[in-house]
Amino acid sequence: MLGALADMFSKTRLISICMLILGLTTIACGFATNFETLMTLRVLAGITAGGVFPIALAVAGDRVPVAQRQVAIGKLLFAAMSGNLLGASGAGVIGDLIGWRGVFFATGAIDLIALMLAIPGFRGMNETPGRFDLSSFIPNYRAVFGNPLAKYCFGAVFLEAIFLFGVFPYMAVLLRSEGVTSASIAGVVIAGFGVGGLIYTIMVSRLLNSFGERRLMAAGGMLMAFGLVVIALRMPWPVEFANFVLLGFSFYFLHGCLQVYVTELAPGARASATAGHSFFFFIGQALGPVVYGLGLSSGIGIIPVLLLGAVVLTATGWICALRLHRKN
Repeated sequence: MLGALADMFSKTRLISICMLILGLTTIACGFATNFETLMTLRVLAGITAGGVFPIALAVAGDRVPVAQRQVAIGKLLFAAMSGNLLGASGAGVIGDLIGWRGVFFATGAIDLIALMLAIPGFRGMNETPGRFDLSSFIPNYRAVFGNPLAKYCFGAVFLEAIFLFGVFPYMAVLLRSEGVTSASIAGVVIAGFGVGGLIYTIMVSRLLNSFGERRLMAAGGMLMAFGLVVIALRMPWPVEFANFVLLGFSFYFLHGCLQVYVTELAPGARASATAGHSFFFFIGQALGPVVYGLGLSSGIGIIPVLLLGAVVLTATGWICALRLHRKN
């Protein structure tokens, strides 16, 4: 819904509204007195978070020619991965020091500060507001899904989210089984993913020039698969940190290319396309912990699920490399 609204009236205005609600609901989470209230506020925060980064991708698509777009998206990812890095490691430290409520207060305040800094820049873009027209909702999404490449773009991010990000919530449990009980250490390990993402954003231009999109997509799938195998081997936490750096680096080999293709699925409905991209990614993120949890609760164990994920991600990278192409 947010992607369609952005296409209707104003992408930057929608980002601003979403960031405001996101910051306020996140701070409110710190005051929650029961699980039901906390869950409701997290759902509201998740809804509005879905209108920030996906729409920012659409803004980049509007303002940057496709030949330079992956580098521009790389800069956006640099900001996003910096946030992931600080969020994962900072949340563990704050949680150890002052408890979980402090995590919500701190992150909500950062969101609102970022909004205040962003508003002058948004105004400087001189974006021309569109017309609010609900009748464009279905035609916009019909144009997006009518592109034959949509199934590969959306299917790939869905599988990435399930089999790569699905294991993230269990890393603290896996590390605890190896004798690591500190939430800060678990946060540092997961923050390695953000470090890898930062390395990618610095090297994206060189990687594209050296290997091209197709080789990057295939390599991304295989390297992510290797990372899942390392997790299955239950290595010491410093090794896991290095592994998460590799995962963060290689994830964007595939994902960064997919984001560029998504911005070209339907140029007239670009925000709807990027919102669809995030929709499938978020659905995959929601299902991922369930898939890994079923492995644990059924007695099968998490290792077979990790190995299945390795096979799926390898196949995903190769299929995208073979099927995704742009007309020159």
